[in-house]
Amino acid sequence: MEQFELFQKFVLVSFTIAFFWKLIRHMLSFVNMEKEPVRVLITGAAGQIGYAIVPMIARGVMLGPDQPVILHMLDIEPAAEALNGVKMELIDAAFPLLKGVVATTDAVEACKEVNIAVMVGGFPRKEGMERKDVMSKNVSIYKAQASALEKHAAPDCKVLVVANPANTNALILKEFAPSIPEKNITCLTRLDHNRALGQISERLKVQVSDVSNVIIWGNHSSTQYPDVNHAKVTTSSGEKPVRELVADDQWLNTEFISTVQQRGAAIIKARKLSSALSAASAACDHINNWVLGTPKGTWVSMGVYSDGSYGIERGLIYSFPVTCEKGEWSIVQGLKINEFSRAKMDATAKELIEEKALAYSCLG
Repeated sequence: MEQFELFQKFVLVSFTIAFFWKLIRHMLSFVNMEKEPVRVLITGAAGQIGYAIVPMIARGVMLGPDQPVILHMLDIEPAAEALNGVKMELIDAAFPLLKGVVATTDAVEACKEVNIAVMVGGFPRKEGMERKDVMSKNVSIYKAQASALEKHAAPDCKVLVVANPANTNALILKEFAPSIPEKNITCLTRLDHNRALGQISERLKVQVSDVSNVIIWGNHSSTQYPDVNHAKVTTSSGEKPVRELVADDQWLNTEFISTVQQRGAAIIKARKLSSALSAASAACDHINNWVLGTPKGTWVSMGVYSDGSYGIERGLIYSFPVTCEKGEWSIVQGLKINEFSRAKMDATAKELIEEKALAYSCLG
């Protein structure tokens, strides 16, 4: 009798072990299951920024080291051969996360089912051109691309406009893609944000990763306001305000601001070409934080649709400090704004209102 009971126990234990082992293997199969690829559109993909950003995306810089991607690259007909060359290089690089490449001059084909759209392509201002001429060209470009996104992109597509004038191009895109939620259309001011972090890092001789919570208010132009009043530095003795550590309000209120505002022009003067590597990196940072979230206690700068926060006119695409969680951004509320900051924030808002009026006159 005892032997039979022992045998029963042995069988029960064996079945229990087998059941749990099967369950564990089943669970591990889910853990190891590859994610569905995310389709990422890059317009102007044969250009400098496009050439810099596509390997970053394919390597996981934008969406993480375990997220497969399919790249959709769009450019104009005269750039078709160069675009095909970029596709060839992507194939030759054998990126494990890259599950497909679409290279086309057809906006409809490029926009089909994309989850993320990075709008790099635009018409640059050339010598002798008036602002309205440039705006008119970009209104035409963004009207056509907005229509293609509206009809063919995934319903939850997230859009980042990089091409200048970025804020107003984003506004035009929103106008002609009304089914895309206003919270899903943004513009790039992360490059300016990163430039501000870099300047503070250089000034204090600290790691840039230890500097946080700078703010870029307003337009991605020379009227932008880089604000360090709420910025902090992580030190061995805890977090310290940037103003306290720099201890030079004159520099922070003048040279620091103008350096960040004019950094793009300084790079053009040095390289004879506009920012590409840093712009591509900033675009990846923007999407990465938007999709995967911002670290607790920190914020980043994004050009987003104004809801009237901080007295900024509703309906402008204006750069605010934001936090991101679960694929959604939220404007940081309750920050104290002094008179100096108020004047700077209003000045850049005024420029955006003027740009909006100019863009709408081109539509008319």
